[in-house]
Amino acid sequence: MTLTSKPLAAIVVVILFGGIFFSSAMGWWQTESTKEAAKITAGEFAGQANPADIRGSYTFGDVDKNFGIPPAVLAEAFGVKDSDLAAFSVKSLEGMYTGSAQEIGTASVRMFVAFYKGMPYDLSTDTYLPESAATILRARNLTSEQAAYLAKHTVPNLGAAPAPSAPQAAPQATQAPSTQSTPQATKAPSAQSTPKAETPAASSTDRTIKGATTFADVLGWGVSQATIEKVLGTSMPAAQVTKIKDYCTEKGLNFETIRPALQAEVDKVK
Repeated sequence: MTLTSKPLAAIVVVILFGGIFFSSAMGWWQTESTKEAAKITAGEFAGQANPADIRGSYTFGDVDKNFGIPPAVLAEAFGVKDSDLAAFSVKSLEGMYTGSAQEIGTASVRMFVAFYKGMPYDLSTDTYLPESAATILRARNLTSEQAAYLAKHTVPNLGAAPAPSAPQAAPQATQAPSTQSTPQATKAPSAQSTPKAETPAASSTDRTIKGATTFADVLGWGVSQATIEKVLGTSMPAAQVTKIKDYCTEKGLNFETIRPALQAEVDKVK
């Protein structure tokens, strides 16, 4: 039997599209990736999705499907403001944080998901998170190792002012002379110098490190600059009136970790 070109073409079309239709009906034909993370094969979390398999092509919606973390939580953690959070791709974080001192990207999402779910994560490499993500994780049940790692691998939030204490210190320095020199040369200095003299006195009595405590306060309590820098793990600012909490935020340090360590040094010199 000899087939002409027209019947032959019809048979080819039927076979081609018939095969696609049959594959679709059987669930074999897929036009896009399912974005399903590989499973952990051994240990306590065997059978669960592996955070280490999250790829840059994943969206917040894909992360939610695999790990049950809502896109709104991920957006809050990484400072994402988008009309469609579920469609936001993980790799877009790298572009958002180009101005960050440390890279924030796909690896950051992997670590956040692992810590959030209480799952193991490889801490042999340096992976960083913004402060907003670290704040969410500190409310979770982190291991001591994870908490220590997080304290050293946190950077300021996107768009956060790096040193809010500097602008605040300047107005106080300029306001004091202006109010002292213009009205009553004798009364103004004595009236205004009293609160400034009382602040160290009150601090020296309390000797408790708080959000408003400055480096000058701690130095005044007898803790040496070398000891302070040892606790910080970095140099102290030149302006001793800088608040310790503000400096920790500027340098990406965890104030809640630094504060008790410094307090212990203060208590030693009582």
